[in-house]
Amino acid sequence: MRLFITGTDTGVGKTVIAGGLAMGFRKLDKRVGVLKPAESGCGEALHPQDGTFLRFCADSGQSLSEIVPYLYALPLAPAVAAIEESKPEIDPCHLINLLNIIEENYDTVIVEGAGGLLVPMGSGLTCGDLAKIFNASLVVVARPNLGTINHTLLTVRVAKAMGLKVKAVVINQHDPKGGGLEQRSNPEVIMKMLDNVPVYTVPPFNDLVVEKCELGEMKKFPWERLTEALL
Repeated sequence: MRLFITGTDTGVGKTVIAGGLAMGFRKLDKRVGVLKPAESGCGEALHPQDGTFLRFCADSGQSLSEIVPYLYALPLAPAVAAIEESKPEIDPCHLINLLNIIEENYDTVIVEGAGGLLVPMGSGLTCGDLAKIFNASLVVVARPNLGTINHTLLTVRVAKAMGLKVKAVVINQHDPKGGGLEQRSNPEVIMKMLDNVPVYTVPPFNDLVVEKCELGEMKKFPWERLTEALL
């Protein structure tokens, strides 16, 4: 099974949801491999924080170079970062070969994209194009607050126009009690406006620190229920 985790924007929590799904599949006794084709904003040390977190959650034993083959110091879209840092642009053939190698050893492969579907990854190549090349089903991660209806619907429509299968929408950091009326109403509105795409919610997690692989309350969430729904 191949799942591609995309977002309605940057900073919506794709890494947390991707890591949570990895934990959920593990609870279902699945061997989970992870892949993040490119990670930017890694700083001068080129340390992939997101890739490290994904490996931790999947307990996959993979090398970081296998999980994140393209690293960029600057917090820019991968295609832009490659130009600014004078690095080779992303080669989709290399990524396909890498994905196939990972898939030989794992039951499920979770791929985390960069930002949203139209983020430029290379010359004429977007994140959505990679999902299409990978023949992976999409999980769309969305914000919980005002504006998310428009962003989510736009993302799903673009995905369908590209011929991608959207497995689910996950509204991250959903807090209906403390978040106000829009957070209480957004999931139902989005579900009604989407055609046959299930919508799930994930709450905020106290003491979660992605950079240190500290899960906090994330460990207590029943991720296996979400992964069962995706099977």
